[in-house]
Amino acid sequence: MTTGSDLLGRYAHSMVQVFGTPQLVLASGHGCWVTDVDGKRYLDLLSGIAVNALGHGHPALVQAVAKQAEAAIHVSNFFTSEPAVLLAERLLTLAAAPEGSGVFFANSGTEATEAAIKLSRRTGRTTMIALEGSFHGRSTGALALTHKAAYREPFEPLIPEVVFVAPDDADALRAAVDDTTAAVFIEPIQGEAGVREVSADYLRLARELTSRHGALLVLDEIQTGVGRTGSWFAHQPSGVVPDAMTLAKGLGGGVPIGALVTFGPEVTGLLTAGQHGTTFGGNPLACAAGLAVLDTIERDGLLEHVSRVGALLDDVEVEGVSATRGRGLLRAIELSGIPAPAVMVAARDAGFIVNAVTPTALRLAPPLILSEAELQGFLSALPTIIDTVREATA
Repeated sequence: MTTGSDLLGRYAHSMVQVFGTPQLVLASGHGCWVTDVDGKRYLDLLSGIAVNALGHGHPALVQAVAKQAEAAIHVSNFFTSEPAVLLAERLLTLAAAPEGSGVFFANSGTEATEAAIKLSRRTGRTTMIALEGSFHGRSTGALALTHKAAYREPFEPLIPEVVFVAPDDADALRAAVDDTTAAVFIEPIQGEAGVREVSADYLRLARELTSRHGALLVLDEIQTGVGRTGSWFAHQPSGVVPDAMTLAKGLGGGVPIGALVTFGPEVTGLLTAGQHGTTFGGNPLACAAGLAVLDTIERDGLLEHVSRVGALLDDVEVEGVSATRGRGLLRAIELSGIPAPAVMVAARDAGFIVNAVTPTALRLAPPLILSEAELQGFLSALPTIIDTVREATA
């Protein structure tokens, strides 16, 4: 029998080591639970970093993918398919996009960002504004909009004329946006920065400034979209309508897909025939998966479910937890005096998968189907997990 240890050794000799040593070798999943190759089960509170929106092995997604695989998996961009058209229409409806809006399908979040960058260049301007703490992807274009120096510096020089401003600093944003600005890129909740939400007032200010100066407002909903926060898209409660929105992660429920959504004919018309493309983007298999995810969220009332279950994380009264933040089922648990990476390992040993998103914070981004009982099981175990780390580091 091949063990996890065996496979990790083979991994080290066969894979490019950009991820270091994986934590586990997972074999299967069902609902919110995964099982490794050694037979141990874990409650998955990360869902592939906000990807497995319906958990693992959800029958609606499995059936949709199997049915589409029998019909056609790929047709190339010389053609289209009914799933692609239906998914584009559905996204425009959920986004309340005006007539003349459009969707470009890609394969990932970083590719959706690349499409948004090219869209911004079609304004005739080159300056882009992003936020400190931002994460928009790892390709060289998206990386130029990603703030973390450790990600950027090994690959510089990147695309020039990117200006970073502090989140929720209204004066800094006012000073940065002018008639030379091509686009402002904002994550409504910065996941990689530690699940930090920008205020609705700040989003509204960004909308006001970009409209005044003829720049595009691009909202990155790659991690926050598709019901993750209890709304279809995290920006919607603010009332802001962007010029473009990027999606990925949860949209395919685990099948790779990304999307750029453009709002209104003037923005949609910026990219014309031949100016952008992708081989696999919009393939019928991925689009059928996306439709199954959206159908299930709507049919099963998962937006309300996400808000209800997520409310259990509003106030976590556990010694060693100083605060919680986030919305819906995208949350951070801030720790006081206890290293988050050590707590992540202890949680894994106890059968819970979480992410040490910063040195002091755990990120939770579980499947949208997570039950109150499952989340309560983790919260009940958290004091013991923290005590284990406290004793080991004393």
